[in-house]
Amino acid sequence: MANTPDRPLRFAMVGAGFWARYQLAAWKEVPEAECVAVCDRMRERAERLAMSLGVMRVYDDTARMLEQERVDFVDIVTDPPSHPELVRLVADHGIAVVCQKPLALSLEEAEALVDYCHSRGVRLIVHENWRWQVPIRALRRMLDGGVIGRPFYGEIRFCTSFPVFQNQPYLRTLERFALADVGVHLLDVARFFFGEADRLYCQTHRVDPDIRGEDVAIVVLRMNTTTVVCRMSFASRLSEERFPQTFCTIEGDRGSLELGPDYWIRTTTAEGTWARRFPPPSYPWVDPLYEVVQASMVPCNAHILHALRTGEPAETEAEDNLKTLRLVFAAYDSASRGQVRSLP
Repeated sequence: MANTPDRPLRFAMVGAGFWARYQLAAWKEVPEAECVAVCDRMRERAERLAMSLGVMRVYDDTARMLEQERVDFVDIVTDPPSHPELVRLVADHGIAVVCQKPLALSLEEAEALVDYCHSRGVRLIVHENWRWQVPIRALRRMLDGGVIGRPFYGEIRFCTSFPVFQNQPYLRTLERFALADVGVHLLDVARFFFGEADRLYCQTHRVDPDIRGEDVAIVVLRMNTTTVVCRMSFASRLSEERFPQTFCTIEGDRGSLELGPDYWIRTTTAEGTWARRFPPPSYPWVDPLYEVVQASMVPCNAHILHALRTGEPAETEAEDNLKTLRLVFAAYDSASRGQVRSLP
């Protein structure tokens, strides 16, 4: 799609559930994109979403929509079990695909989807917005600036008691929960900060007896010269809890960086400690309970659109996102075996 004429790229959205309304609102902030259709198996749900955000056409069958609409890409905002069938369907029409994470519920299926799209010459980009949060981008810039020198330890934490099952009740039924949900985000952020891992160890817990999967996981990774701990929990009650904020601590040989509550980043070196706040931008459509996450969809969408328009690689092309998924599934394997996993 490189060298696309200077016109908005037309797209269709598949899925009209909880996250879709915010995803579509975020696309509305990117003037170079135009949503022409919304599709959901529950037509009334698609109609409500389309009407609320000014989309003219509605479908309840994705195949029929693809036959009738001329679009440059399709944004899939559905639950993970539906991703493989939908990605293949869109790829069969030769249309670029943007898909929510996780791309699939097994590494083998995710790899097969990447191969499938590649064989058809179709772009497949994963909508991984976590790394586009304002404080996380700021932390990466500080790391790149070398203010704390060479990092040797990193910790990325997402620990909450927020009742996520109220808005997303299907999460209770997942055989794999914490790692497959927020763990995908945290491990992607770890890669964004520190590069690739060559070893990991994981332990998981199921604290809530009324869910099927794990609600707590701790992953320890060796990433180049840095030891990194990713800690995720939906069963924590902590004094500094700020759902859905991610906290980080990074120590280097010349100092440390700490991303703490309310978007404050503290830099400590031999000269002292400095603090600066990096809040997300405000949008009228954002749910205040999910502010930093939903606001990050806008720069993520703008980046993906630029990649589609120019042909330049996106940060989270599916081939790259597979590296994150390999960490996720290696973590499950490590937890089940109680062993350290070496990674290729």
